Amino acid sequence: MTSLQQEYQKRKKEIKARLQEFKNVKGDDIFYELCFCILTPQSSGFRADECIQELKKLDFLHKKINPKSILKKKIRFHNNKTNYLLELKEKYETITEKLKEDPNNLRSWLLNNIKGYGNKEVAHAMRNLGHENLAILDRHILKNLQKYQVIPEIPKTVTEKRYREIEENFKKFAKKVNIPIDELDLLFWSQETGKVFK
Repeated sequence: MTSLQQEYQKRKKEIKARLQEFKNVKGDDIFYELCFCILTPQSSGFRADECIQELKKLDFLHKKINPKSILKKKIRFHNNKTNYLLELKEKYETITEKLKEDPNNLRSWLLNNIKGYGNKEVAHAMRNLGHENLAILDRHILKNLQKYQVIPEIPKTVTEKRYREIEENFKKFAKKVNIPIDELDLLFWSQETGKVFK
């Protein structure tokens, strides 16, 4: 058994439980997952989650609150991300309708209509709402894909076309090692951070 399979066996139960939690997200938590994925680029996922917990306590979705003071302490580019959160909140009713659509349509719509979302953030948001078979190509994942020779190097910029190419190669690698891509994503992330997170 490869070292990757050994690591997977150790964390398999925890990883599967986490993915099931994503499938069970409902109500206002859907909004906060979408917010979380706006905060994570170039910031710690753990710090982003701390901000989200504060926003939940303040009932940001339903009350007139400027999140800037909360983001300022923990999140890079907090000015831009404050604006993105406020715009996301304005569009949330439309988004909830779009969430019912086919995953491919949803993916394209989120990418083209939500400020603060690039390819990675869209995949992240969809995965955190229970969608499957998506690659969240952050630095942890790209580093591991290079390590396992799935990609020759970590690209400096990733166009939508390149993102989909790497995602397809990641899927082929996941099939080869017999670990579902969603689970392999969380495995790589946990190896880098020490925790099965989101």
